[in-house]
Amino acid sequence: MIRFEHVAKRYSGGIQALSDVNFELGQGELAFLTGHSGAGKSTLLRLIALLERPSRGQVLFDGRNVSKLARRHIPYLRRRVGIIFQDHRLLSDKKVFDNVALPLMIAGVSYREIKRRVRAALDKVGLLDKEGMYPPMLSGGQQQRVGIARAIIGKPPLLLADEPTGNLDPEMSAELMNYFLQLNEVGVTVLIASHDLDLIRRLGRRVLVLKEGSMVDDLPSRSLFSGEGHG
Repeated sequence: MIRFEHVAKRYSGGIQALSDVNFELGQGELAFLTGHSGAGKSTLLRLIALLERPSRGQVLFDGRNVSKLARRHIPYLRRRVGIIFQDHRLLSDKKVFDNVALPLMIAGVSYREIKRRVRAALDKVGLLDKEGMYPPMLSGGQQQRVGIARAIIGKPPLLLADEPTGNLDPEMSAELMNYFLQLNEVGVTVLIASHDLDLIRRLGRRVLVLKEGSMVDDLPSRSLFSGEGHG
């Protein structure tokens, strides 16, 4: 589904975020992306979602080089990608219900269907009783869960999560990971950037390891249990 071919990203000011990254993520796969802070995890996710363009190389989505996609076609691709941001990206002047409903409103879904799906998504993340509140009234963990509900509301075939458990307690983190597994079981492709190695080990899925912008390891499922790779 996703393929990186010799991808590099260099920002103005000479910051090299990614260098010659190559990997493939198959349809229906769930994998983790890990590495030290500043290793390039967020940049890699942003390239997939076309929030950034690579400086060099190709990013392929279902065989199509999205690096060359015309600006007018970007919104259509983004509808196929759910993104859970590290900093939530919620609209503080809109109620929780409206924040979650936004992707469906943009897609022109009927209000009756929006109401049904928003409430189902909020129930899934344990925030159904917060639909009338504004994001600043919520804790960091609750805001993170609103962002998760918004990312999954459009039933995208690809879900990208940038440190989704960063503001959550261990119990909520485990619940969220179980939900990602459920989504994956029904065919959603999931890529999760995380530095929580204990959580990654417990799930035993494929792990992509970034170091200083380079992909230094690609560990298959369960390999972390056998002591391979980077600890």
